[in-house]
Amino acid sequence: MQGNREEFSSRLGFLLAATGSAVGLGNVWGFPTNTADNGGAAFVAVYFVLAFALAYPALMAELVIGRHTRANICTALQQISPPGTGRKMAGFAGFYAIIVASAILVFYTLVAGWMLAWLIAAVCTAIGLGDMATWFASSSLWRDILCAGIFAVFTVAVVSSGVHHGIERWSSRLLPSLLALLLALIAYVLFQPGALEGLRVYLVPDLSRLLEPQLLVSAMGQAFFSLSLGVGTMLVYGSYLSKDENLPAIGAMVTAVDCLVAFLAGLLIIPAMFVAQQLGITIYAGDALIAGPDLIFQVLPALFESMGLAGIVIAIAFFALMSMAALTSSISILEVPVALAVEKTPFTRPRASWMIGSAIFVGTVLVSVFFDRLFGWVVTVTTQYSQPLMGIALCLFAGWAMNRNQLLAEIRSGYDNVENSVFWKIWPFYVRLICPLLIAATFIQSVFL
Repeated sequence: MQGNREEFSSRLGFLLAATGSAVGLGNVWGFPTNTADNGGAAFVAVYFVLAFALAYPALMAELVIGRHTRANICTALQQISPPGTGRKMAGFAGFYAIIVASAILVFYTLVAGWMLAWLIAAVCTAIGLGDMATWFASSSLWRDILCAGIFAVFTVAVVSSGVHHGIERWSSRLLPSLLALLLALIAYVLFQPGALEGLRVYLVPDLSRLLEPQLLVSAMGQAFFSLSLGVGTMLVYGSYLSKDENLPAIGAMVTAVDCLVAFLAGLLIIPAMFVAQQLGITIYAGDALIAGPDLIFQVLPALFESMGLAGIVIAIAFFALMSMAALTSSISILEVPVALAVEKTPFTRPRASWMIGSAIFVGTVLVSVFFDRLFGWVVTVTTQYSQPLMGIALCLFAGWAMNRNQLLAEIRSGYDNVENSVFWKIWPFYVRLICPLLIAATFIQSVFL
């Protein structure tokens, strides 16, 4: 089975797929709302530091393990672990990562469905279907289930087509389109009245907030969730990567592009909030900027509506951007359990994709029905607790289960002179001790906040 394993066709194909996985709602929604909720530019500065100090080393751990083992996360962690109890624990860790990935996709599908609903509403407004636009723009159980179902079908259809013909092909289309829309929207918003005030809030840090515990925890969570870390997504993508590729360079590029898109998303949404304020729309809740769903589904739609015909066009572009960002991430998350099923069961990829996708969608329906009880709980357990803990585990697997010679051989296959590089002088020790301790310290702080 390993001999027939698919690979990304090129470095660019992998970069687009991996960056597409990283660039999702965590960037386009999560980063700007976390920025609004944590003091603007102070959060931006801390996020960039933690993205390279914590997220990049953890990303490298996943890529190294994935390419070395060329397997799903359960098999990968078992392959590099010692026989006996070590392999049993590795199997449990891998299975837990798959459960976390599936749970993330449960709520992610629901949120992506909201974006799709607002996109359909904007299109209906543009073509004069006012009643239908109102229905899609109004929160309801049936609307949420319908739009989440449509989004789930798109996700499964891409993954069922395979690595090259599905994931790589669609990432290569969606990510450039996403970036083009994002840049076009920024160019428009920055020339509107009020945008300069938003730029000041976004780019001038309040240094007194840099070490606030809540800001540090939010920045770490944002970095891990944004880069799809701690659930095996990048490990599985790494397993489809050619042995000729330079892992440290590729990991740095994925991290840098992810940070860039997050920054650009903030450059769009924070100034847009102050443009909305200029038009009489409330953007503060008490002393803090409005964040979360209220920002995306109240402040910005009110801004679009106040802009007349131009607002309809911008609304379509904005929610198309959000929907594409969601899809590039959802296909990578679904690939985690699908990879296990394809490698460990007789199911074909299409059958495994549709079966697993259907099971996850049932979870999405349950979260929709019992939203007040389940949604916040699932988000907290997966992103605030499970992802950092699995991030620690994957760093420890790379740093301790794989010996130094194995790590060197794996990285050297695509980087001949790696042993003389700054990366090799720092990363093996860093991923063994420093990175797990820093993640653990931030995690413990989040638990006792």
